[in-house]
Amino acid sequence: MHADRTNRFGLALFGLVVLVIGAAAMCASVGVFGHTFAHHTLFANQVSRYVGHHGGWVWPAAAGVSLVIAVVALRWILALLVSTDRAGDIPVPVATSDGTTILQPAAITGALAREISTYHGVDRAHGRIIGDGGAPEIVLEVTAKPASDLHALYQRIEAEALAHARQALDKDGLPIKLDLDVARRAS
Repeated sequence: MHADRTNRFGLALFGLVVLVIGAAAMCASVGVFGHTFAHHTLFANQVSRYVGHHGGWVWPAAAGVSLVIAVVALRWILALLVSTDRAGDIPVPVATSDGTTILQPAAITGALAREISTYHGVDRAHGRIIGDGGAPEIVLEVTAKPASDLHALYQRIEAEALAHARQALDKDGLPIKLDLDVARRAS
């Protein structure tokens, strides 16, 4: 399960439920469901009367629903904390038939970040590799200084650092996502 996708779906669903409840409450308050319903107090209504008369099974059912919600929330938290889309070790083909060279993702992203950090106008750089080790994708986050020439910086990153990464992994079509941002303050 991809934690970001799950997070967006869960928050969108929760937001939709809260929006519907809020819209229904606003409609009720202006009399859309009838004039008498608009003037009822919150607890002097048929629902609370029903719960009072059928409390023998309503409260255990409410506890069961609460338990299900708690389990779903726990699963959601675990998905956010434990799941990862980071790649494992990356096999690099070698010219001989003696074996395969294994490259750890931190080695390539560390080298990329160090190289890009030395470029003029870069405040900081960070990278990670996601996907499968056999078909990795590099995600780079580069923050430029406010006075930087972003076009020139982008061209240099693409022509030098990203070309080096593709060459090191022997993957000309290696997908690389570059997020280029500008620092809020000069450092």
